Amino acid sequence: MDERIAGLDAENLDAVPEYRVFPKSWGAEYTAAGEVRFRIYASGVEALSLRLADEQVPMSTTADGWFELLATNVPPGTPYRFVLPDGGQVPDPAGRALESDVHGASLVVDPTAYSWKASGWKGRPWSEAVIYEIHVGTFTEEGTFAAAAERLSGLKDLGITTIQLMPVAAFGGRRGWGYDGVLLYTPHPAYGEPADMKAFIDKAHGLGLMVMLDVVYNHLGLDGNYLEAYAPDLFMDEGTPWGPRPDVTRKPMRDFVIENALYWLEEFALDGLRFDAVDRIEDQTSDIHIMEEMALRIRDALPGRHVHLVVEDGRCITALHERAEDNSVRLYDAVWNDGYHHLIHAWATGEHGGHFKVFAQDFWPRIGKTLATGFALQGEKIAEKGDELVGEPSGHLPLVTFINFLQNHDQIGNRGRGDRLWSNIEPDLAARLMAMLLLSPQIPMVFMGDEFQSKGRFFFFADYPADFDQNTPEDRLRQGEAFGSADLTLDEIRDPTDVATFSDSKLDWQEAETEEGVKVMAEFRNLLQKRHEHLMPLLRDIGGGVGHVLTAEEGLLAIDWQLGERRWQLRCNFSDDEATLPPVHGQTIHVMPGEAEADIRDLSRFAPRSLIIACG
Repeated sequence: MDERIAGLDAENLDAVPEYRVFPKSWGAEYTAAGEVRFRIYASGVEALSLRLADEQVPMSTTADGWFELLATNVPPGTPYRFVLPDGGQVPDPAGRALESDVHGASLVVDPTAYSWKASGWKGRPWSEAVIYEIHVGTFTEEGTFAAAAERLSGLKDLGITTIQLMPVAAFGGRRGWGYDGVLLYTPHPAYGEPADMKAFIDKAHGLGLMVMLDVVYNHLGLDGNYLEAYAPDLFMDEGTPWGPRPDVTRKPMRDFVIENALYWLEEFALDGLRFDAVDRIEDQTSDIHIMEEMALRIRDALPGRHVHLVVEDGRCITALHERAEDNSVRLYDAVWNDGYHHLIHAWATGEHGGHFKVFAQDFWPRIGKTLATGFALQGEKIAEKGDELVGEPSGHLPLVTFINFLQNHDQIGNRGRGDRLWSNIEPDLAARLMAMLLLSPQIPMVFMGDEFQSKGRFFFFADYPADFDQNTPEDRLRQGEAFGSADLTLDEIRDPTDVATFSDSKLDWQEAETEEGVKVMAEFRNLLQKRHEHLMPLLRDIGGGVGHVLTAEEGLLAIDWQLGERRWQLRCNFSDDEATLPPVHGQTIHVMPGEAEADIRDLSRFAPRSLIIACG
């Protein structure tokens, strides 16, 4: 084995900081200088060959469906494909790079070639997370890792601490959201080479920013999913509208998925992962559910680093988030708290259809419960589930278990019109909602452009082949209605495959330079400065059971959180009339509107449309 690679593990990363490699069981791996082992699981065929550059060589097989070949004198950048018995040539499902697209050749990559600059980076505690979600292809006009890297210092200056990338695993075509990835180890070529992604992360670390990646294991995409053709036993019989479901009870697929997570975290030095729709990953027959095994394997493999694991899970359950006796994270740090978004959106916009229907009543008592104790649904009956109770009590979990947001890619792009919240509510209300989000103890997440309240559209876009019957206008209309656009019409639906739909989704940075954009961004920065100075120090190691709702009725909210020896206090009067609320005590951190702090701190009468954050 190459002595550069031998001995490289989490314990001596500082000794050889310029090299990071994860030795995968799938794909092309250097075992010595110029010597590459090619390995692939292809149980559906009896023979397999490797086409390496211009040479085709038969691969040896084992009884359990694996094919291998050891090749020498293979320089980085060499193209290769696996050749099926019918002559079809397919890329490496675990390849690191592509020559062109998911239908072409893979490229041999030396993962030790990139020299990391921020070699001492160990990450940041989860309590310091302020998440900024981006889509690489639309974050800048260029749509690349390199162009996105040029924006990182500006985000750091605003107070952002965590960049969350929407999926970057290679998918069919040049443009898309990324949730139909088919080559899970390969950064999407339109965004740049693996080294470009590493440079983006490296620059972020140099600025003190964490970087997390959205990964998708509940299904694979359709365009370019050749794995299903030569290893059909790795997929479940029943698929999804977006593609086939991996059968994670099968060891080769289970290893493929778990190693993929470890690969991104180790080889790309990522600070964490966001797992898409884990409630749709079926694994009833394994001794341990894959999501539990996944977290345990990651925690065991990467000691000494702050590695954060987040799930999207519509069940509102606590099993993945229960803390150890010392309050440390055992499995997953946090969960996207959709219920918070749904309650705020339904109240603020008046959109009560689709998936907002469940949340279209008792807004303020439920908002109060969510801010104080976590989930919006904690064991309730909803019409869609009959007598089944949805959700579990979550108040015993630390507040940082819950990621709250006012919108994300789904809640904008799936609306049909691609309209953001800021186009549908008044600026004054938008400012108060942002203050409540950024100065509450949960982990806040914003979508790219929220810092200047972009009015730009963000549509669902894709680059499917013409013969793909997927995401028809009728499908998108139903999706839009489910996401609150009750009056959406069929003729408003944009063609996802039209390049203009993609182009019109690019973030317009000129909005940030307008008078209004500059003003909004200054207030955003001010709120995050206050979070960094006053709230973050109180959140580290805080357990559960600290939130207490004092008042929660139409437009009125009073919550106290006991954060160690300090009491963090929120008072909202979002009504149009003066109202009485429990007074705040101690230091006022933020007041809206901006009356003098001394004049309002000890009052129990609160002005209309006001918000106060205090700490005593």
